[in-house]
Amino acid sequence: MSPLEFHARDLTRRAFLARTTTGIGSLALGSLLHPQLFGAVEGSAEPGERWRGVVNPLHHPAKIKRVIYLYQAGGPSHLETFDYKPKLAAMHGQGMPESFTKGQQIAQLQGKELKCQGPQFEFQRYGKSGQEICSLFPHIGSVADEVCIVRSMFTEQINHDPAHTFMNTGSIIPGRPSVGSWLTYGLGAETEELPGFVVLMSAGKGGQMQPVASRQWHSGFLPSRFQGVKFQSKGDPVLYIKNPAGVTRADQQQIVDVVNQLNRVQHDAVHDPEVLARISQYEMAFRMQASVPGLMDVAQEPADVLESYGAQPGDGSFASNCLLARRLAERGVRFIQLYHRDWDHHDDVGHVKFKAAEVDQPTAALIRDLKERGMFDETLIIWGGEFGRTPMAQGKGRDHHIKGFSVMLAGGGIKGGVTYGATDELGYAAVENPVSVHDLHATMLHLFGIDHTRLTYRYQGRNFRLTDVHGEPVSGILA
Repeated sequence: MSPLEFHARDLTRRAFLARTTTGIGSLALGSLLHPQLFGAVEGSAEPGERWRGVVNPLHHPAKIKRVIYLYQAGGPSHLETFDYKPKLAAMHGQGMPESFTKGQQIAQLQGKELKCQGPQFEFQRYGKSGQEICSLFPHIGSVADEVCIVRSMFTEQINHDPAHTFMNTGSIIPGRPSVGSWLTYGLGAETEELPGFVVLMSAGKGGQMQPVASRQWHSGFLPSRFQGVKFQSKGDPVLYIKNPAGVTRADQQQIVDVVNQLNRVQHDAVHDPEVLARISQYEMAFRMQASVPGLMDVAQEPADVLESYGAQPGDGSFASNCLLARRLAERGVRFIQLYHRDWDHHDDVGHVKFKAAEVDQPTAALIRDLKERGMFDETLIIWGGEFGRTPMAQGKGRDHHIKGFSVMLAGGGIKGGVTYGATDELGYAAVENPVSVHDLHATMLHLFGIDHTRLTYRYQGRNFRLTDVHGEPVSGILA
């Protein structure tokens, strides 16, 4: 009898299971901790090759090439921007009817007497379409016929960070890919000199400053090459974009080449697609050293363009970031997200006037600029935050509100001069054509020529998508 036959004869069932499942368990644990090590991963194109996207060909003809998302972080009040409620004005100071609020989720007004607070500013009708917009926003009013106001948005998360996470990733669970990451994964970028997904940040005055975490533009379980890149609005646009003193561009090229040779050796040994992503990002960073400084220098723009935006070079303002967004769009960036913070108005909702002064003119200027350059019809512009504010007073302010709020859209594939959906007479809940966050995401993907149910990524044994198992394109706002 051979040693192998002897060993097999004496191996008990219990011993066999114990010894063999150890190996299987290790493989299973490894696949959970680092699933990309087991098999080829979509998104791991060879270095030097521009990523063309997995949706190729498109599911249907596209209407747009890019998104500029003017994200008003903190929760703009729909009642002081795009949703006028005369009944709420008439009930100012009276008790909020319990029929609206009983059993509803409230952030910071639990156990408080709920009183109606009417709109703090007048509204006017603008344009041939007669869209009703707060008088604090006359510049946006001047392009009313180009924009669509959705008054029936609703969301699921009532506190800032999880609400940002839901609006950006379609999930309340941190760690999922952001919208910009899904788009660059699905479609790629039109540039080899810049990231496909860029984030800009600005702040002003007149509201509470809430943090915005970098995970809001993270790639999640998608390959890291699809993560958003934050550009600084002041100083060096990207950390370490300049070479150290005494290091020439030729020296830097040599360093990058040597590092990537070592990375290729590692990839040949471990076959980890993230090593390929690291190589491509080194190469991208090297190209950015030449392309980014000129891109960020808005002083190159004509004086009349700077004046139209209300931008001052180097001031890091929302106005300057809107101008930078147009410059990024011209250079092929797919998803451009501008966070303008401190829209959180618990103390005094009247401070919306400060935010309006910061965002009104540059928002309208961006729309006009894109139109003049022939880019408006291939760009989707979104203006809005993570939720709205309550029709009930919180002192002189308003609390967080998820049942009904407004966003504004404009550009390719969107009907201009349209007000879509409605909240009830007090602005509490979306009652006509409600639009969920998943619906907004599905609409965005639809405009890019993507069926939102078919853009998926397999991870931990299931196919994930931006819209999870929800969402439909909002046909009523599509041109």
